[in-house]
Amino acid sequence: MTLPLAAVFADLPDPRRDTANKRHALSDILVIAVCATISGADGWEQMAEYGRRKKAFFERFLPLTNGIPSHDTFYRVFCALDPDAFAARFGRWMAAACEGSGLVPIAIDGKAVRGAKRANATGCLSVVSAWATAHRLTLGQVVVPDGTNEIAAIPDLLDTLDLAGAIVTLDAAGCQRANAETIHQRDGYYLLAVKGNQPTLHAAVEGVFERACEAEFVGVRHDTHVSIEDGHGRHEERSVTVVYGADGLPPDWPGVRGVVQVCRERVVDGVRTSTTHYYLTNAGGSAAEFAEWVRGHWGIENELHWVLDVAFREDASRTCDLNAGANLAMMRRVAVSLLKWATTKGSVQTRRLMAAWDDDFLLQVLNGIPEAHSA
Repeated sequence: MTLPLAAVFADLPDPRRDTANKRHALSDILVIAVCATISGADGWEQMAEYGRRKKAFFERFLPLTNGIPSHDTFYRVFCALDPDAFAARFGRWMAAACEGSGLVPIAIDGKAVRGAKRANATGCLSVVSAWATAHRLTLGQVVVPDGTNEIAAIPDLLDTLDLAGAIVTLDAAGCQRANAETIHQRDGYYLLAVKGNQPTLHAAVEGVFERACEAEFVGVRHDTHVSIEDGHGRHEERSVTVVYGADGLPPDWPGVRGVVQVCRERVVDGVRTSTTHYYLTNAGGSAAEFAEWVRGHWGIENELHWVLDVAFREDASRTCDLNAGANLAMMRRVAVSLLKWATTKGSVQTRRLMAAWDDDFLLQVLNGIPEAHSA
């Protein structure tokens, strides 16, 4: 019997030298580590103990020539393992579940691991992830190198993704011409938040809507979508307006086809607040579609980042080695994806416990995504 997970690592380079101390197959170590992470393990000692307790289960799928690796072995391997290569294998596996589903919304955003101190702009390990919002899958990640920030890491992440047919959403930090160029040239679509950190662009986009309003949108090709939500003591109205083929924008934004305005008015406990946000895009969707993509972008916060901190206690991770920290972060993100795909009720925390208690449920989680095609 085989697991799709084992095939993910089939062509992953082994960073270890061929010596007498190399006692465990790389795929054995990685399969156990991922299963342990899914099932509640948050560190090297817990991975090793999980492997020992579940040895009979793993013997059904893995050779385990020299038994279960020690916690030191797990740590040394993950310190040596190339994080980019590791993430790429997982991304290929996750992407297999998105094939043939039409336009794929991908949200890109960064998250800090507060307990793992590093010499970068945030002062700790920071990871920029790509999250397929409609599929709830992690498609890739890169770690922010020491001495840099999230803006510098985004192009590296884009380079790892299949952008053809994707609609990539980025916040203001990622609103860079180079990122738009990469997405556009690789047959993808971008939706970039425009804020005051780029005053010239922000003023140009804002000016498009000011002129349209002055003309009462007469002769302006546009679309509008309005939604109203009530619940939990909150009333919220959202209005999304798209102006297509807008004039007055800087000419060097590749393939730009329109600008988007999102107005929100919220009343909570009698207190009214309103906000207006702007976006730049090379896509030609309807206002309703743009409303969905804008809201979907924040799925990376609610569906991924929040879950990582609450269910996986990611902020408490103290693994400071860059490679080990990055590889642990990727495993946690894959675990979130797999657990969310499981067809059962319960929170991600509950599902982690179910995976630890019930081998059949763990197999259901692991088999939820089809086997990746070899590159």
